[in-house]
Order: sequence, then structure tokens, then C-alpha cells
Amino acid sequence: MKHRRLGKSGIYVSDICMGTMTFGSQTDEKEAFRILDECYDAGINFYDAAENYPVPPDPKWAGRTEEIVGRWMKTKDRDSLIIATKVSGPSHGWIKSSQRAGMTAMDRHNITRAVEASLARLDTDYIDLYQTHWPDHGTDFDETMETLDELIRAGLVRIIGSSNENAWGTMKSIATSERLGTARYQTIQNNFSLNNRRFEDELANICRKEGISLIPYSPIAGGVLSGKYNGGATPEGARFSSYINKGGRHTLMAQRFVNEKSLSATERYMAIAEEAGMSPVTLATAWSKQHDFVASTIVGVSTLEQVAPILAAADMVLSDDVMKACDQVSKDILYPMG
Repeated sequence: MKHRRLGKSGIYVSDICMGTMTFGSQTDEKEAFRILDECYDAGINFYDAAENYPVPPDPKWAGRTEEIVGRWMKTKDRDSLIIATKVSGPSHGWIKSSQRAGMTAMDRHNITRAVEASLARLDTDYIDLYQTHWPDHGTDFDETMETLDELIRAGLVRIIGSSNENAWGTMKSIATSERLGTARYQTIQNNFSLNNRRFEDELANICRKEGISLIPYSPIAGGVLSGKYNGGATPEGARFSSYINKGGRHTLMAQRFVNEKSLSATERYMAIAEEAGMSPVTLATAWSKQHDFVASTIVGVSTLEQVAPILAAADMVLSDDVMKACDQVSKDILYPMG
């Protein structure tokens, strides 16, 4: 398992990170422990959570993921783990947090309450990477960056990062940190996959120029790139199957990932993977890791059986021919994700 630096920090992480957003909803604690143990034994030292997990967001189980991760951490040497979690952003946007009755924002009050609760649920005295889960461009950037800096100075957090941020917000936060002399974001956690390459439009260049690492989520496009939704299938227990049945915003979110263009692209990627002698999940994971601005690719599973094809990508380097074939699909089918 290769290791890479997060931004300009002193933290090195495995280039595969295990995401935990299903733990406590789709995945019970026993299975979560089995998954985490398998990843740890394979050399993964990086684990990502959030105060709003598990998904889908629901007050009845909000925070359960961190509690499960916290209990698992007690079975390992804390110094051998790099633990990331997140504070919810504003709940008046596309998603509502299940924390603090949905009255969330990136102000001092919410950040302070969130980190205290996450530390308690994780049962640890520090968080390695603390991230803003989604942007709050309406709250003063000075207050956000000063509060996050205070957490680092207090020893509660080692480094900070953003998530779901755009180019303007990233540069605004950097400028604010430089002006105030506070800690800066070392990472950005955005959606990036064979079916969603928008990060390459401008944010990738910002990462290169500013020394920020992308830790992409949904490298398998929410499971779509596995092929399980092809042919109109809605497999039982799958995330977007349940979202489609919920209706409203959940259905719209599912359609962003599962649509005619994304399924067409997936068919072609599956053919590329078959010709290369690997699982499409392995292909998608390896492809994500093979970018200079990516430090660690965040994968997510709900069962132990889903881990093996991900781990198969650990030391894999895709050939130039495979990379070119993937690029051709992207050129032919622009922006498969809506």
C-alpha cells in the first residue's frame, strides 16, 4: 500500500481510504468491524467519517457511524490510525443535517459544538483531519477559518480540509487564511470518478498550484461503475434503489448518478475492465488513484465481500492504453453525471 502526504502537512496516509457512511444504517456494527479489520490488515491507515453519518441522513441514527468507528479504534493502536470526520454545513441547501435540529452552519458556535460531540462519539482526544462537509459561503470566512485554527492550536485537530467546495470557495479560504495567518485547508474532498471528471476543469489546477490534496469520494460513482444498475436494475439494499423509491430530492439525487449517459459510459468502462482482466470496481479505484493531485481515494462498502476488488487496486498502475481508453469514453460521453 503506497502512502502520500496530505497537502503540505506532516500526515502521510494510505492511498486508499475507507469511508464509513453506511455504518449504522446499511451496515451493522459486527459487519463494520469485519470490514475495518480487513482494511487495516491490508495496510489502510486512513478512515473517513462525518457527524451526519450514516446515510441517508436521519435524526434517529445521526452520529452512530462515529460511535462505531470509535469503538473499533479501541482495538487498534491510535497512533497507527488517521481519522477524518466532518462538521455539517448549512442545512438550507441541497441537504439537511440531522445534527442540531438541522440548524447547522460554519460559525464558531456550530463548529465548536460539532467537534466536541465528534470527539466524544469517537472517544478520542484528537481528530487527525477535520473537514467542513459542505460550503457555507454565507457565513464570514474569517469566523470559519479562525475557529478551525483555534481547534488546531488547542490540540483537538491536527489539520483541516474542505468538502464539496468549488474553485471560488477554495481560493477565498486560502486568501482568508493567508491574510489572517491561520491554518489553511490541506485537503479537499469532492466527488471525482470516471463518471464525474468535473474536478479536472479547474480545481485540479488549484490543488497543484496551492499544494492541496484531493481525497475523492464516490470513485465508483455511488456503485454505478460496478455495473449493478445497468439494464434498469434496482438491486435490493443498494443506495440509489432506496433513493429512487423515496421520491422527491432523493430521486433527483439518484438520477444524477443513475441516468442514460452514466449507464452507457459504465457499459464501456466494464468492457475496458474485462479486456484488461480486472473488475470494473478495481479499474475505477485504480484510475482515481492515478492522478497527481489525489492523495487518497475514499471508497465505501456495505459488506465485507465488496472490499476485495477495491484492495486489488492497491498497488496497481493502469497502462497507458487503459488510461487512453478511459479518456476516450469521457470525450465521447461528456459529463455522464447530471
